[in-house]
Amino acid sequence: MILSAEKKSLLWQNYFGVTIRNDQLSIALAGNPNVGKSTIFNALTGLHQHTGNWPGKTVNNAHGSYQYQKKPFLIVDLPGTYSLLAHTVEEQIARDFLCFANPDVTVVVLDATSLERNLNLALQVFEITPNVIVCLNLMDEAKKKNLVIDVPSLERELGVPVVATAARQGKGLEELREKILQVATGLLQPTPRQIKYSSDVESALKELLPLVENITNNSLSPRWIALRLLDGDQSFLESLSNFLDIDQVSFQDWEESKCAQ
Repeated sequence: MILSAEKKSLLWQNYFGVTIRNDQLSIALAGNPNVGKSTIFNALTGLHQHTGNWPGKTVNNAHGSYQYQKKPFLIVDLPGTYSLLAHTVEEQIARDFLCFANPDVTVVVLDATSLERNLNLALQVFEITPNVIVCLNLMDEAKKKNLVIDVPSLERELGVPVVATAARQGKGLEELREKILQVATGLLQPTPRQIKYSSDVESALKELLPLVENITNNSLSPRWIALRLLDGDQSFLESLSNFLDIDQVSFQDWEESKCAQ
């Protein structure tokens, strides 16, 4: 989604309870629980933090600011989630923010000792936005377990910058700041790997995509929306209706008519 600074500021305030200045570059910080996400957030923002609740929810909302290379940044620490399929309130918040808030950069924090489990979330984020950085945290713990990760190869496979960090020791954070700056300003343009589904799913997506592009005017990722429609994700339809002012009933009628065919 491409939003003007004014519309983005209004959206963040009204729907997410976060005040962002027009000159600030925005960062979403996502990751599974217990991957050191809050440690990274604290290291980047220091004392420049605000906490509260997400509007209408009892889930903690933490956001903070920092400056790097004379550029102002606002970073939002999303609730820890294992996926974006909205089985929990935390997953719904993270999904809606990544899908509708239009952050300039999304940093997905992974546990270096448990890559297989953590990569699931990263691959889902790749389907929503290309402006992603993978932060491979807890490298100190991986070293203790004699785990060796080929970071350059992982970066090539994923198609996005991968930064190895040990946030508790402050290691890798300067490189992370630099990569955030490069992606946020367009100096670095990631091309994230996309999941290829079964032939049946891909065929259904091919049929749905032109219709989805019509409805959203390319303001969101058509493929992501088509996948959620195939899932029959009711909570996403409700969010889509709220944010894009699209009548939910028309979506449901359209989906039912396609299924009938």
